[in-house]
Amino acid sequence: MSEPTMIAILSVVQPWFENVGQIGGLLGGGIGILGGVYGTVVGICAPRGIAKRLVFGLHWFVLLLGLGLLGGGITALVTGQSYGVWYALLLPGALLTVLLICFTPMVKLRYRQAEHRKLNAEEFRRG
Repeated sequence: MSEPTMIAILSVVQPWFENVGQIGGLLGGGIGILGGVYGTVVGICAPRGIAKRLVFGLHWFVLLLGLGLLGGGITALVTGQSYGVWYALLLPGALLTVLLICFTPMVKLRYRQAEHRKLNAEEFRRG
């Protein structure tokens, strides 16, 4: 008996979840809500220089979530999961990862600008 080929092995892979559309919708909706919360928190707190630990904690949490989804999507793709399974994980993971990596310098800059404004105000008050 010959050894099974990689194609034969991948063709018998069981899907990770059954209702792909529902999982994709929940992931997309959940990530949309999380993105709205993230944007609101960063937009309010960073320019004012407040809640730095909360903002960066949320920032790194969302980035790690994106990396986890991206890793899951790549794993699903490599192991031969159906299109709906790997796409439902890969798309939001890639979006979160790329966006949060791009947002990292901007968020740091907003906090530096707020700190600079506070220092200038203190210097102005001292006269």
